[in-house]
Amino acid sequence: MEREFMEFDVVIVGAGPSGLSAACRLKQKALEAGQEISVCVVEKGSEVGAHILSGAVFETRALDELFPNWKELGAPLNTPVKRDDIYLLKNAENGQKIPNFFVPKTMHNEGNYIISLGNLCRWLAEQAENLGVEVYPGFAAQEALINEKGAVYGILTGDMGVDRDGNPKDGVYTPGMELRAKYTLFAEGCRGHIGKQLIKRYNLDSEADAQHYGIGIKEIWDIDPAKHEEGLVVHTAGWPLDDDNPGGSFLYHIENNQVVVGLIVDLSYSNPHLSPFDEFQRYKHHPVVSQYLTGGTRVAYGARAIAKGGLNSLPKMVFPGGALVGCDLGTLNFAKIKGNHTAMKSGMLAAEAAADAVLQGREGGDELTAYVDAFKSSWLYDDLFTSRNFGAAMHKYGAVLGGAFNYIDQNIFGGKMPFTLHDTIPDYAKLKLASESKKIVYPKPDGKLSFDKLSSVFLSNTNHEEIQPCHLKLADASIPLGKNLSMYDEPAQRYCPAGVYEIVTQENGEQTFQINAQNCVHCKTCDIKDPAQNITWVAPEGTGGPNYPNM
Repeated sequence: MEREFMEFDVVIVGAGPSGLSAACRLKQKALEAGQEISVCVVEKGSEVGAHILSGAVFETRALDELFPNWKELGAPLNTPVKRDDIYLLKNAENGQKIPNFFVPKTMHNEGNYIISLGNLCRWLAEQAENLGVEVYPGFAAQEALINEKGAVYGILTGDMGVDRDGNPKDGVYTPGMELRAKYTLFAEGCRGHIGKQLIKRYNLDSEADAQHYGIGIKEIWDIDPAKHEEGLVVHTAGWPLDDDNPGGSFLYHIENNQVVVGLIVDLSYSNPHLSPFDEFQRYKHHPVVSQYLTGGTRVAYGARAIAKGGLNSLPKMVFPGGALVGCDLGTLNFAKIKGNHTAMKSGMLAAEAAADAVLQGREGGDELTAYVDAFKSSWLYDDLFTSRNFGAAMHKYGAVLGGAFNYIDQNIFGGKMPFTLHDTIPDYAKLKLASESKKIVYPKPDGKLSFDKLSSVFLSNTNHEEIQPCHLKLADASIPLGKNLSMYDEPAQRYCPAGVYEIVTQENGEQTFQINAQNCVHCKTCDIKDPAQNITWVAPEGTGGPNYPNM
């Protein structure tokens, strides 16, 4: 069937910080040259920001370069960091504040801001549209368009109004469109589903270590004004996690007597009985945290995977006709627990290379090698190089010894130790057998500080068009109740933070594996952590998924 198509100089997939920064930079370059570059951004969320979730303590370096006058333009950076408190939690009751002197330099946040990344992206989209970028929310990119020479020439958006079996529904069916481009930038965020296909197709990760991930679970709370200290940043390490199941937490005091609180669980965890969601619920009862939350009201919930392998895990950035940027590439600096300034910078560097190519009259289909060269000589490369050992040290030596290594590496050597640690085992391969692992009994939620998955998903405003093909694809339908259940007690029912995967026992004792795709918050954890690598996450119909107000 002949599909409708639109043609642009550059198409960008994803309206997050990297995609929108790339779009703005392309238009700025066109203005500087006095020429026209047509730019289109597609975004699967119902609006820009709907699927954006980040901590977020924000370093302004890339924004300062992109819009030096961002204050006058009204960028939503309203809360400067006033103080950093870091605690080592020893158990459910006790925590010890770590003296500032012993904190790795990368964890100091003077000059940074606590922000809502969703709101920053909404503002960036306004700047992009003012510059002439076409931004299309509610359209999911389904696949990359690849010509007979093996070059990417745009994307196909997903069909709308299709039933479970893929047949058009009466009166509501709209076929997907081809958005053709000279160059296509993929800015889908962590574990982008087209990015994953491109990495495989072009063998982009052949010289990289395995990518590593965490899952970040976050809530926003209205708290008692007497307990609120605007600009306070609190991080914790230790309990409820340990050396085999590492991670850390954050609690940031934003404006309007609100705090954002979250737990990041490293997806290299080994115990299949572990539930990141339930660890987070338990964590909020710790006195270091509950002192702020008690008497407050939870107003938002969400979860998202984080690419944290850093420099060692970066795949090749370019392929014929396009490039990976931001967390689709994996530019987050885990030593700083920050990926927004790095995502923006990678988008800007790719945009400059694409703009130069278009302005020189190139027709696309070639590799944007100038992007790779610019990356290697940029502060982004230095940022990632100095923190290259951070995650590998934690994986190799555990939280305490790894933390000590990172203190020496960052504070004494400035990240320039004369060797590089590698961690080549992918996260899904780290699970131990259920029979060899300690069962974890999680306390029942109290409805005040801790909650269940369903009431949490309700707060994420998640919705998908009822009847559509399931966007969580099983390569082999027998694995969940077969190999995964017998070996790992099917961990999908615990690692998913939205209750998507359930093992349901019928009255006759027969078990079924149920996928509640309607609940999916698009975090991508299942695609990463499934020990059989049997689950593939693909984009559902546009507008589906969470509708985060200001995450």
